[in-house]
Amino acid sequence: MASALDEIDRRILDELTADGRMPMRALAEKLHISRANAYARVERLRTSGVIRGFCVDVDPVAAGLGTSAYVTLNTRQADWRHVRERLRALPGIAHIGLVGGEFDVILLVRARDNADLRRLVLDEIQGMPGVLSSRTLLVFEEPPPLACARV
Repeated sequence: MASALDEIDRRILDELTADGRMPMRALAEKLHISRANAYARVERLRTSGVIRGFCVDVDPVAAGLGTSAYVTLNTRQADWRHVRERLRALPGIAHIGLVGGEFDVILLVRARDNADLRRLVLDEIQGMPGVLSSRTLLVFEEPPPLACARV
């Protein structure tokens, strides 16, 4: 679908990324297109999978998750799918990325505090079958996200 996107589609994506709650009327006015055209384009982008969903950007600290860390994992190659599914089931895992290089998986983990992070990493993640090793990198500060992350 990427090659089929025109300039208006890209502008729709930019506007909805900045404000996913933008009313269709406002989107149409901003792009100088009809509401019917805006509705049709957004629906086409949604049904084709370009727009995967709409979400809420939650401030983790305000939501009681004051500690964040990136956790890198090395896994047994044959077990990475199983590890990914077990990670998806854990509360506090905000993002999972399968990567190439020095490690196999990188996670963004959010926890109430350091004790909660310790429990999650040492008891839950490191004890998972297929996880060979982990490294935890504490996040001291992070700017607001550029776009809303899927939940």
